[in-house]
Amino acid sequence: MPPATTTKILTQPAPETVVAPVFNYADEQRAMMAELREYADTLLLPPTDAYRPWEARWLGMADTIPRYMRAAKWNLDDGKKRLKATLEWRREFKPDLIPPDEVRIESETGKIIISGFDKDGRPIIYMRPGRENTETGPRQLRHLVWCLERAKDLMPAGQESLVIIVDYKSTTLRTNPSISVARKVLHILQQHYVETLGRAIVVNLPMLLSFFYKGISPFLDPVTRDKMRFNPDLLELIPAAQLDADFGGEHAFEFEPESYWSEIVAACGITKDGTRIDFPPTASDIAESTSIDGGAVTPSTLSEESRLSHEKTRIEVSAVDAGANELAAVHELTV
Repeated sequence: MPPATTTKILTQPAPETVVAPVFNYADEQRAMMAELREYADTLLLPPTDAYRPWEARWLGMADTIPRYMRAAKWNLDDGKKRLKATLEWRREFKPDLIPPDEVRIESETGKIIISGFDKDGRPIIYMRPGRENTETGPRQLRHLVWCLERAKDLMPAGQESLVIIVDYKSTTLRTNPSISVARKVLHILQQHYVETLGRAIVVNLPMLLSFFYKGISPFLDPVTRDKMRFNPDLLELIPAAQLDADFGGEHAFEFEPESYWSEIVAACGITKDGTRIDFPPTASDIAESTSIDGGAVTPSTLSEESRLSHEKTRIEVSAVDAGANELAAVHELTV
């Protein structure tokens, strides 16, 4: 008997999931990460700029500095160049402040769906070009970036990458993205979401569209190319309960646009204007964090759920605290 269908997406990995890979850094690498963070702080927008808290929040995330150093293969000068370029792009694009209603129309056919996790705890983004419903334009790109940000929101503690599954079933020449659009997507993914793609899986690719991958191949860096797989056994990579039934899994997800959109927005804590329910922190949030750090309650005495929540608050409060206190608190997290 086939499993009962559901409109619920999966926003947490299986309970037995062990997040991987785990990165361990040598003292020399930690020193380089500290230097890159110090350099990044010299680039921060002035305190009077409305986007500064969001910029500081992104820099203060535990994975940001390590990802850029790994992408630069521990060449500090290259790491600085890459990070500076992304800061400039984020100031213009503001990926963390895209209002949901701006891109909602792009989700109405389910051409991009976020649901489930692989065996290493990576969130899964399903892309179905055959469900394309809009004309090529900047909003399509902003919707994709919005989805990348939401997948990052759902990453369990310690996970820094995601899985993209591209399903070409029912895709035609008309609905398939052009090579020029694909180039823009690749540029953003490879330059501004470095070390974020864990796996790229392509399934049901018809011969008619094989030229598409030949066309974009010159723009794939070797790292991205090595992460691509065509028609693999998905159950070797993803638990059956976490995999969409369309691909041989047990999660019989039935797309319904209203419920999907409400679920993903709520799961990620996104407000109507694109900001976050829990960021920037309120005065009471800061006071509570200070009380916890002050000794009355310590992370070791909290439940696992509370500890992770406390850690998230500590990162975000640290990210918006100006001057030396900001650097000291966030530096501790990144190295």
